[in-house]
Amino acid sequence: MEIISLKSVIALLLLLSVICFGFCTAINTMTSTRFIEDPETLVSNGSAFKLGFLSLADSTNRYVGIWYSTPSLSTVIWVANRDKPLNDSSGIVTISEDGNLLVMNGQKEIVWSSNVSNASANSSAQLLDSGNLVLQDNSGSITWESIQHPSHSLLPNMKISTDTNTGRHSSPDGTRRATLLSLSLGLGFESWGGHSVTPLTGTEPNILKTNDVPTLTSWKSPSDPSIGSFSLGMNPLNIPQIFIWYGSHPYWRSGQEGTVYATFTEANSSIFLYYVLTSQGSLEQTDREYGKEEWGVTWRSNNSECDVYGTCGAFGICNSGTSPICSCLRGYEPKYTEEWSRGNWTSGCVRKTTLQCERTNSSGQLGKIDGFFRLTTVKVPDYADWSLAHEDECREECLKNCSCIAYSYYSGIGCMLWSGSLIDLQKFTKRGADLYIRLAHSELDKKRDMKVIISVTIVIGTIAIAICTYFLWRWIGRQAVKEKSKEILPSDRGDAYQNYDMNMLGDNVNRVKLEELPLLDFEKLAAATNNFHEANKLGQGGFGPVYRVMLVHLKLYGVLF
Repeated sequence: MEIISLKSVIALLLLLSVICFGFCTAINTMTSTRFIEDPETLVSNGSAFKLGFLSLADSTNRYVGIWYSTPSLSTVIWVANRDKPLNDSSGIVTISEDGNLLVMNGQKEIVWSSNVSNASANSSAQLLDSGNLVLQDNSGSITWESIQHPSHSLLPNMKISTDTNTGRHSSPDGTRRATLLSLSLGLGFESWGGHSVTPLTGTEPNILKTNDVPTLTSWKSPSDPSIGSFSLGMNPLNIPQIFIWYGSHPYWRSGQEGTVYATFTEANSSIFLYYVLTSQGSLEQTDREYGKEEWGVTWRSNNSECDVYGTCGAFGICNSGTSPICSCLRGYEPKYTEEWSRGNWTSGCVRKTTLQCERTNSSGQLGKIDGFFRLTTVKVPDYADWSLAHEDECREECLKNCSCIAYSYYSGIGCMLWSGSLIDLQKFTKRGADLYIRLAHSELDKKRDMKVIISVTIVIGTIAIAICTYFLWRWIGRQAVKEKSKEILPSDRGDAYQNYDMNMLGDNVNRVKLEELPLLDFEKLAAATNNFHEANKLGQGGFGPVYRVMLVHLKLYGVLF
């Protein structure tokens, strides 16, 4: 009996352990029969993320969302029922009979649905370690996923896509091009965080569908995740760019990317990284190192007024390192001078001199051919047209088309041409691209003439200063000689005795009778001694050198100090 009782106890314990393990172990998958109620959660296999019910600061509303599972880093990266919060803790997340993911309140009313038309019965939802919540059918095919319906955050491997019907671009060999997002490749950035950049062929699995173009939308405030005023996505026209819109108006752009969709990966596995579109309209790169307890903002899209779209208007360029920050491009002047001087630059600039090709077309008047002025390290303007032209052909293609007012060639994108207003130009201290602006020949000549004028002025000025310095030196020397001669041999004997520096005579001055020495004109002495030539020097005495002088036919000896 004791043995049977022991076996029974062991079996019972094993059964209880299995049951407890099934209930106590965190789950990462939901089905129509296994759902979660507030405050239960799903936890990804690697425990990186959680899905469940949450409340934000200063709010009692309840939302279903996904967040980083580490308590000190519990940043919310996705919210389902953004615009329909639950007002109590009776909410439930489940899968409906038709296979859709649902959020319901305590009265079984649907407040949010995945709303998939091709969902299948017996679907399941799984939370992955990437932070992605996927809805899949029995065969494992994904019918819906949260990364295609982002909130305000962009995580590694999430994609921001462009509509490939209107935004597809091909490389010169005709193949589709796509690149993992690296804002250092875009022409609108001076710096970018450390993540890897890998070329894609465009044939990878799970490329977003044409009509399924996800965008980020800001929260209204840190405590209100409902859709705010700003959105972020890919501009599908011409050369793809990442844009932030304020309502329907451009607020910020990345610069031309040459991509059909954008994503990023972490180059360093010890760094956790994501991007968030703030309620103020700034895209921020937020990361933390493994083992650290705080997130840090390491890059943001809007650091200065120059980052706001079109700050300086058409044909104006913005430089945050100058004051004022806006100036007109070479060959252009403010459209409204008074407004411009008051710091209102939105009206932009207008061309000062008509292009030669425009004069020829309108009146047949010939003139010198237009040229290009080069701007370096700039964020090139919006509304660029892409061309198949190679680098050495890009200039000629623009020059032969009178409507082309600027061009640029950038590796990875190719030849870009502009035929409308040049808008949203920004000057950088590094990186960026070279932009060539079409100007009338006279505008280019002014620059060359000014260089010549400055060069000639500098040369002539240098020569004039040298000549003046030489003659001034000669004049000062002559004045010094005259002053010295006056001190040594003044015309008045009495003055000579009074003004003579007795220290120059040494201790033997009392033994010399200066009255007995003849007084002669200094210039005559210089002539008589051949300018005190060494050949006429007789010797050196206590009072100075002794020279032989010739005055007419009489030899006189004197002492010259």
